[in-house]
Amino acid sequence: MSLPVEDGERDWFAPLVPGGWMAWSFPTAMFFLTIFALLALMGVWEYARPGGAPRIGILRFETTRGDRLFVSLLGAAFIHLAWLGLGGPSLWWALALSVVYAIGVFRFV
Repeated sequence: MSLPVEDGERDWFAPLVPGGWMAWSFPTAMFFLTIFALLALMGVWEYARPGGAPRIGILRFETTRGDRLFVSLLGAAFIHLAWLGLGGPSLWWALALSVVYAIGVFRFV
């Protein structure tokens, strides 16, 4: 998969498949590949160490690794939406905040 080139410059947001059923831009493809990779890694982790390591964290109910991944992804979505609404279109700081949030969720929830 290569990025389309327009006027000698890479067009990061152009459709990867012109005329396709969905406008698969590079950022969209990376988003879905990242979610797939996270789910695959969680599957490998579960295969290597079954049980999901259930524990009771600060929310006071039992959560497994999969629950914590779901809470992390859901929180990251809300962080990014809030950032878009309040901070503008550059999402690098929202990504950093989401990673810190996910580390906190996996550590304390």
